[in-house]
Amino acid sequence: MTQKSSFTIGNVAYWIAFAVFAIFTLFPLFWVGLMSLKTNVDIIAVPPKFFFTPTLDNFREVLGQGDFLNYYRNTFIIAAGAVALTLVVGTPAAYVLARYDFKFKEDLAFTFLSFRFAPELAVIIPLFVIFQQLKLYDSYLGLILIYQAITLPLLIWLMRGYFEDVPKDIEQAAKVDGAGFWEIFTRIAIPLVLPGIAAAAVLAFIFSWNAMVFGLVLGGRETYPVTIGLLGYMGYQNVDWGPMAAATIVTIVPEFILASFVLRSLVRGLTFGAVHGG
Repeated sequence: MTQKSSFTIGNVAYWIAFAVFAIFTLFPLFWVGLMSLKTNVDIIAVPPKFFFTPTLDNFREVLGQGDFLNYYRNTFIIAAGAVALTLVVGTPAAYVLARYDFKFKEDLAFTFLSFRFAPELAVIIPLFVIFQQLKLYDSYLGLILIYQAITLPLLIWLMRGYFEDVPKDIEQAAKVDGAGFWEIFTRIAIPLVLPGIAAAAVLAFIFSWNAMVFGLVLGGRETYPVTIGLLGYMGYQNVDWGPMAAATIVTIVPEFILASFVLRSLVRGLTFGAVHGG
């Protein structure tokens, strides 16, 4: 009886804690969604209105603006380009770090990871000067290259763990059959860690999509990302809360769509090490 009561109390406590956490994390998104469907009068009403006549005027205003759609396109080009380049560079690097022993290997791995630790504001001024001199300011190429500072350490760190969890016996058997490095890497290692690659790519894309500081300083009118476009709804004297909320919802849609399509691969990839490690 005592065990049953404890079990019931434990379940109730767990679900209460989960509900509190869900409300705390999801309510801001819920409220932004409500704001996107309100008029300015309803948004600033006191007390706040939970029941109102919804309107799509804010979305019409956002999607009817050419500038915001350009920011949207810029973000997709930069994020997709950064992820693609990161996969091409980072996946072989992670494989080498996982499979080969050489001098200063761990120091090199830590150096890659330390790029993610560096505060963006600490390096933004030197980068701005370098970009001006190399004619990379306000260019897709420049932003794609610098966004790798965000995505490359993450991908190398994740992919190294995935490759380390792949049994070496499979690759050793391929070597006995005469397979070379690239054949083993592309035909054996890559197919075995595809869930991990999907997980790393999704996370890298989300990090790139949400980046702001590099795009603000190193980009210009031609290449500003959508995170900078959101600032356009903030003026010196007022904020267009309705269009800004609608723009926020439109901004996060690609992340939700991408995550929903690859959710299974994302979960498998993030748990890959735990499953194989056991």
